[in-house]
Amino acid sequence: MKRKIVEGSPYPLGVTIVNGRINFSVEVPKKKSCELILYKAGSCVPEIVIDMPEEKAFGSVRYLALEEMEPELYEYNYKINGKICIDPYVREVTGHKIFGQKEDLDTHVVRGKILRHTFDWKEDTRLSIPYNEVVAYSLHVRGFTKHSSSHVKHKGTFAGVQEKIPYLQELGINQIHCMPIYEFVEHTGTYRNYWGYGKGLYFAPKAAYAFGSNVSDELKEMIYSCHKAGIEVILEMPFEEGVLPQLVVECLRFYIMEYHVDGFIINPYRVSWEMISRDPFLKGSKLIKKEDTFQNTMRRFLKGDEGMVYDVIEAIRHNTKEDGCYNYITGHTGFTLNDLVSYDARHNEANGEQNQDGPRYNYSWNCGVEGPTRKKSILAFRKKQVYNAFFLLLMAQGTPCILAGDEFGNSQKGNNNVYCQDNELSWLDWSKCKNHEELFEYVKKLIAFRKLHKVLHREEKLLGIDKFACGIPDISYHGESAWVTPGDISSRQLGVLYSGTEVGDVDCFIAYNMHWETHVFALPQLKDHKKWCLILDTTDAIETEVVLEEQKSIELRPRSIALLVGKKAEFILKDRMGEHINQTGEKEKEKVVESKKSDLPFSNDYKA
Repeated sequence: MKRKIVEGSPYPLGVTIVNGRINFSVEVPKKKSCELILYKAGSCVPEIVIDMPEEKAFGSVRYLALEEMEPELYEYNYKINGKICIDPYVREVTGHKIFGQKEDLDTHVVRGKILRHTFDWKEDTRLSIPYNEVVAYSLHVRGFTKHSSSHVKHKGTFAGVQEKIPYLQELGINQIHCMPIYEFVEHTGTYRNYWGYGKGLYFAPKAAYAFGSNVSDELKEMIYSCHKAGIEVILEMPFEEGVLPQLVVECLRFYIMEYHVDGFIINPYRVSWEMISRDPFLKGSKLIKKEDTFQNTMRRFLKGDEGMVYDVIEAIRHNTKEDGCYNYITGHTGFTLNDLVSYDARHNEANGEQNQDGPRYNYSWNCGVEGPTRKKSILAFRKKQVYNAFFLLLMAQGTPCILAGDEFGNSQKGNNNVYCQDNELSWLDWSKCKNHEELFEYVKKLIAFRKLHKVLHREEKLLGIDKFACGIPDISYHGESAWVTPGDISSRQLGVLYSGTEVGDVDCFIAYNMHWETHVFALPQLKDHKKWCLILDTTDAIETEVVLEEQKSIELRPRSIALLVGKKAEFILKDRMGEHINQTGEKEKEKVVESKKSDLPFSNDYKA
C-alpha cells in the first residue's frame, strides 16, 4: 500500500479530505491505546494498522494524515484499547446493509467509508417556505414504502420516498418530516429498534435505507427531488441523552451544508434550544420541536370533553413561527387517526411487554365499540370524527403536520407504540387507499382551501383586535349569541370569525359543535352586502356552496363542524346543476347531482 504519514490536524473530528491529504481525527480517553485500521474497499481483512500514540494527542484527540492514497480504495476503523470501534463522526458505513441484522464489530464486517463529496446539486437552493405556508407530513423512511402494496420499485428506501413524491404533491404536501435516517443501533436488549431513537452514528445516513451502495448520494437524490417538487425535507434528530453540544452543532451544520436539508426536529430536553437557534450556520433553516399541547387539546375537544373551549381558542391561534412547535393530532408515538376513533385503550400485546408500554392516556374514544366492527352506525360515526379531526388540524393557524397514512385510514390495530414492530403492523398499507378515496379527496381539498385563503394561515399571530378599523377584530369568538364566547365549563361548541380585511381575503366563520346535541350558532352580521355561504358541513363531508336562507344563525347537528365564507352578491356562484342561487339566499334547487359532488372546488372562485 502506497501512503505517506504526515502530521494532521485535530480539528475537525472525523475524516476530511483537503488537497489530496486525508485527515483522521478521533477522541480517545486518556491512557488508552488507539490504532487506525485501514482495509481495502470491500475487504474484512486489515490491510495496515497505524499507531496513534497518546503523546502526540491534542487534548484527548488523536490525529494523523495520509498522503498519496486514493480514498475510494480504502475503508477504516479504529482499535481503541484492543476493541474495534466505528468512528462516531463516520460519514457512511459499509457492511451493515440488512435492517435488523446483528453485526460483530470484531469481525471487521462493518467499516467506515472514506468519501469524496461529488454530488451535483445543480441549481438546488433552500426552499425557505414560510412557516404559515407549510403543510407537513410525518413519515418513517422504511415504513412509508416497505409494504408490498406501496408498488414502488425500491421499497423501504430513500428512493421509495422519491417515487411517492407525485402522491405527496397531489395531496398538497410541501414539507416532509423524516424519522431518524442515520445509522442507529437496531437492537436494544431483546427488542428491535424500528424507530431509530437512541445511540447512533449521527453523521452517516442509514445504509439499509438505500437500495445501492452509495448511501450518501441516494439521500441527496431524494432531497434534491423533493426540492425540485417544492417539498422541504426536515430531519428528526433525537440525540441521545448526554450528547456533547459540540457534536450536535457540527452534525446539524453538516446536514445543512452537505445534504441541503431544510431543518430539524429537535428535542429541547436533550439539546439547548438557545444554542442551536443562535448558531449563525443554522440561521434560515427551520428548527422545530414537538410539543403535545395542541394534540391533547384537540383530541379532548374532539371526543367531547367539557371545559375545553378556552384551550381550543389558544390552540387555533397558536403561531408556529413564534415558538417552533408544529400542530399535530396524531404522531408516531400514539394512535393513528383511524385508531384514535376506534380504541379506548392501547393494545400493545405484540410488543411483548404485557401491554405496559406506550402512552397510557391517549384521549381517544372508540365511538361505542372497541376495535373493528361491522356496525354501520359506528363506522359512519368514526368516519365523521376522522373528518372533524382533519378539520381541527388543517383549519388552525399553526403549521399542520399529518401522520403518514392517516389520509387513507391506516391502522396499527390499536398499538400505540410500534417502536419495535418492523413488520406490516407499522408499515403503511397502501391498499387502504382504494377504500378511502373519499377521505383522501376530503383532506386534499381541505389543504387546498387552507392554502388558498390567507385568513386561515396568517403570518403573524392573531391578537383579537381590530388593527385596520374595519369594524371587526382579526379573530373573534361566538356562540348562541354573537360576540359572546361560549366559555361555560359545560360548553362543547365554539364559533370563530376570521376577518379577511387585513390580508385581502374573505371573512370566514367556522362553527365547531363537538357536543352530542344539536346547537344553534349566531352569525355575526356581514358588511358591504355580503352573504354567508355554507361551504362545508362535516356531517355530509361534501362542499355544498349554499347561501344560507337564514343569515343570522346556523344550526349544527351533533359532533359536526361547518365552514362559511362571506361573499358579495355578484360573486355568488351558480351551483353544479346550473340553477342560480339568488342574492337573498333562497336556494332555488336543493338537489345536487351526486356525480358532481367530488369535483366541487373548495372556494377557488371566492373573492373578498
